[in-house]
Amino acid sequence: MKLVGMLDSPYVRRVAISLDLYGVDFVHEPLSVFRTFNEFAQINPVVKAPTLVLDDGTVLMDSSLILDYLEALAPADRKLLPQQPAALAKDLHVLGLALAACEKSVQIVYEHDLRPAEKLHAPWLERVTGQLLAAYALLDKQLDDSEALTQASITAAVAWSFSQFTVASVVKADAFPNLQRHAERLEQHPAFKRYPIE
Repeated sequence: MKLVGMLDSPYVRRVAISLDLYGVDFVHEPLSVFRTFNEFAQINPVVKAPTLVLDDGTVLMDSSLILDYLEALAPADRKLLPQQPAALAKDLHVLGLALAACEKSVQIVYEHDLRPAEKLHAPWLERVTGQLLAAYALLDKQLDDSEALTQASITAAVAWSFSQFTVASVVKADAFPNLQRHAERLEQHPAFKRYPIE
């Protein structure tokens, strides 16, 4: 398999770490949707990161869809989502918050990095920032001290590290102590260290 995309994307990074934990052999091709757009388009004309190219050439995109496929393939002892409905619902709740935080962080980055300064829309930034902080406030309360590596715990840590890497001035680490501790712990895991934010 080939994973295409940069590890500065939380979506690419969560897939890379998950592939590692699933025990799936893959090659990482760090192409940018900006700097290497044309090269990326030759693999996936939609130019969406992450892109996963299966051994038979099938192209999958969108981190959640890719992870659905990998979870279906994983043996029972390597699955990253609970099988019991109540536990699954809890993890999906946490996943939704973490993915919302990723999305809102990306929107803030794009607003500042891609839109000309004179075109910045303050009401939109205020709204997105409020959504981001609300997601993290809820997530900070939902995390427990479990040592288990689940898709929810992985994505929460990846989201937090991404936000601290990109919008730390918006998301103050000391306001979310549980998330900070959680991410610091998971960033020490070998799978996280093999696929650091670049």
